[in-house]
Order: sequence, then C-alpha cells, then structure tokens
Amino acid sequence: MFKITDNAAKQILISLDQMNEKLPLRVAIKVMPDGSFHYNMGFDDHKHETDKQFEEKHIQFVVDAASIPLITGMTMDYVEIEGKHEIVFLNPNDPNYKPPTDV
Repeated sequence: MFKITDNAAKQILISLDQMNEKLPLRVAIKVMPDGSFHYNMGFDDHKHETDKQFEEKHIQFVVDAASIPLITGMTMDYVEIEGKHEIVFLNPNDPNYKPPTDV
C-alpha cells in the first residue's frame, strides 16, 4: 500500500490517544479536473464493502477502492514547513509530485 514515517505514525498515535478511541484512519485521494490529487484523511468507523484495511506501525488504515492504485508507493510524513508542522503526502503517482531535495 503506502509507507508511513515514524514521525507521522507518532503524531497519528498522539491524536488517537487524545480521542480515547481506536478508530481507523481513512486515507483517500480525489483526482481533480486538472488531474492533480487532493488528499483527504480522517478517523472513520464506517466500513464499506470495497474498502481495503491494513495496519502499519500500530495504526489501522482504511482506503477506498478508487484510491488504492493512486496511493501505491506513497509515503505519509509529518514535517515542519515554514514553522508549521503538518502531514504531507509524497506520492510519485501525483502529477504534481516533486521528489524532496536534500538541503
């Protein structure tokens, strides 16, 4: 499916602990009219028959069938950008993907 960095896993597990619930994290991609990807994620206890479920780094993930081929090879990370921490998706399937460069 996709990879998740230790930093991203740690942040998601912190969020789960704060919620006091063990909900799976749903990750979905919507392809926009211009072909770019819009990423969605959120804790979700609704299960659909065509969803794919897997566990990575003690986190349960759910992915809808349409997103599965789009997330293959993707990496989810938690980074600091311009002084703000956020989850980012590094996805070579995304037409706007630019590999990170070492600074």
